Amino acid sequence: MTLDQFRHVADRALEPFVNLSTRLGLTPDAVSVVAFALAGGAGGTFYLGGQNPVWYLAGSLLVFLNGWLDLLDGALARELGTDSKAGDLLDHVLDRYADIVVISGLAAGIGRYALGLAAVTGVLMTSYLGTQAQAVGLDRVYGGLLGRADRLALIGVTGVLAAVVTGTVAGFTVVGWLLVVFAVVGHFTALQRFYYAWRALS
Repeated sequence: MTLDQFRHVADRALEPFVNLSTRLGLTPDAVSVVAFALAGGAGGTFYLGGQNPVWYLAGSLLVFLNGWLDLLDGALARELGTDSKAGDLLDHVLDRYADIVVISGLAAGIGRYALGLAAVTGVLMTSYLGTQAQAVGLDRVYGGLLGRADRLALIGVTGVLAAVVTGTVAGFTVVGWLLVVFAVVGHFTALQRFYYAWRALS
């Protein structure tokens, strides 16, 4: 279950926005910074959602916009011919901090700090194994059960559900169950990527 396999479809849908960004004089790095700012806003609104569920809707919108801009910065760099290792580094660093801020906001909003730690480490290890494969000479790995596009989609949908479903199931709210998925499936995805890289190198 990974949405990354549909990246080529997203690239086609992004063409009008790439053209608009070019006319406005936006740079890929500027788009990356704006995307991170939106993730920061999402983390804050998700925290507030723990007290007033309507904030979850705002968080979902910000996460959607963050994901959209995260695709746009790469497409814009390719269009302008300015894609570089420095830009790739900036994009990945901001993406990881965005993951931390968003998941921390979700966990803090419902007071599930230990679960939030398990979830964020699962997410970070998934991303780390994807780029570490490239660092040892393989292609960058995007596969596995839960890639970044999948996570953003799940967060967005969960935010909408959390705004209207306030009860618990087996002691967890909708947001709590999302963190459980990130904790369990995130680490499993990291191990999937490790296995792929290990087998390719052995």
